Amino acid sequence: MFKSMQISASGMTVQRLRMDVIAQNVANMNTTRTAAGGPYRRRLVTVQENIESTPFSQYLAHSKNAFSGKGVKATAIVEDPTPFKRVHDPGHPDADEEGYVLMPNVDTLKEMVDMISATRSYEANVTAFNAAKSMAIKGLEIGRR
Repeated sequence: MFKSMQISASGMTVQRLRMDVIAQNVANMNTTRTAAGGPYRRRLVTVQENIESTPFSQYLAHSKNAFSGKGVKATAIVEDPTPFKRVHDPGHPDADEEGYVLMPNVDTLKEMVDMISATRSYEANVTAFNAAKSMAIKGLEIGRR
């Protein structure tokens, strides 16, 4: 019972991290100069299943006895390699000799879609967590009667 709560909690943790990274991307969508030099580069969270890899036959034999899922984990925050946008703005302090400015590769539409996805995933994990909690409470009520 507690394993399902732990899996849901790991999902909520990862989705919270995704929301934080998305918020950072949106906040820096007009940042043309960073400490590293150049415009801000969009960041993405890589997520991985939190389980040991075993051959399928071993997994099948093991799954008959017990569920071995351990949730998910964020493995890294990586930079998006898509190219920067070139915007013609000769008055900008970071403009090149032709008047073009390299703008961050952050797209508001992509960020909003990712934000909705992270929010829905978080809500689904909350629902699963609450269902497991409710089943545990009902199980305890059975023992009292």
